[in-house]
Amino acid sequence: MKIAVIPARGGSKRIPRKNIKPFYGKPMISYAIEVALSCGLFEHVLVSTDDNEISEIAKTCGAHVPFMRPPDLADDHTPTAPVIAHAISECQGIGWNIEHVCCIYAGVPFIRIEDIKNAFLLLQESKAKFSFPVTEFPSAIQRALRRFSDGRLAPIQPEYEMTRTQDLEEAYYDAGQFYWGSAEAWRSSIGVHSNGAGLLIPSWRVVDIDTPKDWERAELLFEAFCNHGGKDAF
Repeated sequence: MKIAVIPARGGSKRIPRKNIKPFYGKPMISYAIEVALSCGLFEHVLVSTDDNEISEIAKTCGAHVPFMRPPDLADDHTPTAPVIAHAISECQGIGWNIEHVCCIYAGVPFIRIEDIKNAFLLLQESKAKFSFPVTEFPSAIQRALRRFSDGRLAPIQPEYEMTRTQDLEEAYYDAGQFYWGSAEAWRSSIGVHSNGAGLLIPSWRVVDIDTPKDWERAELLFEAFCNHGGKDAF
């Protein structure tokens, strides 16, 4: 059995009620739920939350909420992996035979069905423990600069200061949208990044929404894409 787990706690600080705040006319979490339901891979799409309002909205959007997340797994410092491991244990407790789990974050309006499908194929083909989307850094990370309090700069890696950008190794970062893994991998203590395979996606589809300004920028991008090709533009 393959399931999707969407972690959505209620205590977002930088953007209050972020997971259910209206984004381009719909609760933010609805985008993750709709894509998970539409991709045809999951026997169950569930939301892990500690919040009753989020639970009700998630159910309205078509997701299952078979349990409520305990408070000790819903604070600002709780990593993702223990939340998914808890969801697996709860679901196994009601008789679900879970083989693979896709953790899909709640704030991902630019997520695509084909990425979820391709990442699952990558998980199988690569034999990695996890798979997730990545994209290129916009510039060479080897040429990154350190800025001091007086405004002066210094290369973080001075050995690359005079190296041509085209001669430096490309680097990638986690798109922060979703993560595939086996139930066994999620319940282990291994790192996702150090045991993962990366599905390369274009940088214009990677938007990290952490602050109100991020939110505003994401809505403007979403509107622009919708007006120039609809959802297929994603």
